[in-house]
Amino acid sequence: MLLLTLLVLAQHPERRAIVYTTAESTSFRLTPTDTVMFRPMEPTSEGKVYVFIDLRKTFQSMIGIGGALTDAAAETFAKLPAARQDEVIAAYYSTDRGIGYALGRTNINSCDFSSDMYTYVTEGDSALSSFSIAPDLRYKIPLIKRAMAASGNRLKLFASPWSPPAFMKDNNDMLHGGHLRPEYAHSWARYYTKFIEQYRRAGVPVWGITIQNEPMATQTWESCIYQASDERDFLKNHLGPVMWRQGLRDVHIMVWDHNRDLIIQRALAIFDDSAAARYAWGIAFHWYEDWSGGTQMYGNVAQVSRLWPNKHILFTEGTPANFDSTAYGRWSLGEAYGRSMINDFNSGAEGWTDWNILLDERGGPNHVGNFCFAPIHADTQTGALIYTNSYYYIGHFSKFIRPGARRILAAPSRSMLLTTAFVNPDGTVVVVVMNPTAKGGDYNVVVGAGSVQISSRPHSIQTVVFAR
Repeated sequence: MLLLTLLVLAQHPERRAIVYTTAESTSFRLTPTDTVMFRPMEPTSEGKVYVFIDLRKTFQSMIGIGGALTDAAAETFAKLPAARQDEVIAAYYSTDRGIGYALGRTNINSCDFSSDMYTYVTEGDSALSSFSIAPDLRYKIPLIKRAMAASGNRLKLFASPWSPPAFMKDNNDMLHGGHLRPEYAHSWARYYTKFIEQYRRAGVPVWGITIQNEPMATQTWESCIYQASDERDFLKNHLGPVMWRQGLRDVHIMVWDHNRDLIIQRALAIFDDSAAARYAWGIAFHWYEDWSGGTQMYGNVAQVSRLWPNKHILFTEGTPANFDSTAYGRWSLGEAYGRSMINDFNSGAEGWTDWNILLDERGGPNHVGNFCFAPIHADTQTGALIYTNSYYYIGHFSKFIRPGARRILAAPSRSMLLTTAFVNPDGTVVVVVMNPTAKGGDYNVVVGAGSVQISSRPHSIQTVVFAR
């Protein structure tokens, strides 16, 4: 579709924009709904709605957009007929037939979205002589390799641990929080490098790691607590030096990997410590800070971007709701993605990673019953695939905003609209406009001395693409 867009734009030397739409109560799902030609800008009117674009005001570059290749996704994928497997791979990783995912996350050791607990060593083996990624070779690595091949081997994969092995923790349990025992810090640091080395030998390059998934949450599933000083000291005294000694300086280490609420404290502790900061490529975050009854705290991410401009920011996990088999069509699922992606990119995020790319008809498998939604679900009894509108909302970004794109200024004149914009390396401009309200209406995209008028449907998201 992007190639077709470029061909259409190239055939018309005058500036034209192609509009793609996904809207509630319609059949539009990433559908090209209009081609409009730029006209000379008329005098601004308070009675009209605008989205102002300025290509001269540039911000961060895009690393990529994608989703997590967990045990649950891989096990569900393996149960599908071959044709449906091909469909899932194309739906996510083809830039032509799908939405062009370029980023992926996977789990080190088991996580809640695994069928059972596992590690890569026998219990008590602090020397790691038994280390083996055999648990991943059956389902997960084959899925990752297919995704990488479908992306033209451009997929960037990062990995996150949910817990060290039980014997390394003070609660002797992979579940229910606990802390890394100090005497195992070096062994646990070496564990990451063993993982990366064996994945690479299996043909899966690892682009980055996060130190700990959700380090402030005591969960009923795999979890481990790191206070800010704990993570700082583990990075600077153990993980960073071990990674560098093992020749893995090219692997990007991300800190935090938890919600926006406490991201400032974690950044202060680690980025303001020069001995730790030298090993930290950037900071990762999730969207679950509303668990306490508040709303998403996008401004905290923006503050990190302003205070530490030399550090990178990546969104690494979000899922919109607990699973409900009667709610595949719930429109708020997709709107949660659109709202977060627009605000996170405008706050400085350089990449955005959804949670599981695929789950089964129960919202799993999940060994502690923490079932949730994915953009695509598979009925493993019938082989059918169910696409939620989340898939299309994410696609309005991932299909058109390509790796290497640079964010540019995009500002709406009315609060009913949310918007962000990027310029791709090939010169195409991509403006995403979301209307999360029950009221439709026209808006004008203004670029320099020209503008185009576009109609916004209630509860819709649109991507407007034109040549620079």
